Amino acid sequence: MEEWPRIDSVEPLDPYVIKVTFRNGVIKIYDCSPLLDEEVFEPLKNKGFFLNVHVDNGGYGVIWNDRVDLSESEIWMNGSVV
Repeated sequence: MEEWPRIDSVEPLDPYVIKVTFRNGVIKIYDCSPLLDEEVFEPLKNKGFFLNVHVDNGGYGVIWNDRVDLSESEIWMNGSVV
């Protein structure tokens, strides 16, 4: 199993974009808007909910609540380097 860099911090940007800083110093921008059509990600359409993003314990992803999250590998592979 491949290891991915852990996440150090996340900052919500507008609209539906997050800025993620990894522990290795790499910063990536991840656009969440393509996910909004998936049922599990529909809560992200609520701006207040979207802005409540934070780093999962251990840096293995970013989370909004117990059901809405993104893994570090998803962001690492599909995010754009700043």
